[in-house]
Amino acid sequence: MQWYLKVLQNYVGFQGRARRTEYWMFVLFSVIACFIVGLIDGLLGLTPILTLIYSLAVLLPSLAVLARRLHDTGKSGWWILIALVPFGGIVLLVFACLDSQPGDNKYGKNPKL
Repeated sequence: MQWYLKVLQNYVGFQGRARRTEYWMFVLFSVIACFIVGLIDGLLGLTPILTLIYSLAVLLPSLAVLARRLHDTGKSGWWILIALVPFGGIVLLVFACLDSQPGDNKYGKNPKL
């Protein structure tokens, strides 16, 4: 839960690097929260309005942590735009799974140290 809150507190921080743990824990808690909000929508008989509100609320933090994750692998945050082409999401998934660049890179110090 601390990883999720850390990302939300740094919701506009596109600079720096994010470890795999930080990124994937945020994704895990986001999926769980989205499922719970969707379940509440269903139980209340609402259209998915709460899910939409939650998704919009975590859009910017999600983009920021993905950009920092790409920085940790040595890639520019602009690689996020590859998701706009067919199968670009697969490329982003592979990049997010890559290990950190050892040592410091042009995006900052290694967060593992």
